[in-house]
Amino acid sequence: MSALDELDRYRSSIDNLDAILIHTLAERFKLTQAVGALKAAEEMPASDPAREQRQIDRLRRLAEESGLDPAFAEKFLNFVIAEVIHHHEQHAAGQI
Repeated sequence: MSALDELDRYRSSIDNLDAILIHTLAERFKLTQAVGALKAAEEMPASDPAREQRQIDRLRRLAEESGLDPAFAEKFLNFVIAEVIHHHEQHAAGQI
């Protein structure tokens, strides 16, 4: 197998994994939208810092077990959490 063929194989696998990530994030955000609607209906706060910290700690452990940089996993989750909180705030303000 040539280096270009091998590169194409790797890239094809990467493309498949990227698709999985996008579909998984879409499903996750569907659930967090439902959580946001529930929180808004029950007048609960958009953010739950204790839950968020547990999730960060959990994902850092998972990252370590998987050979992924835990700091990267935390940055990624913080980005996702910020977007979720933004959606929850939009629900609470009646914008969604």
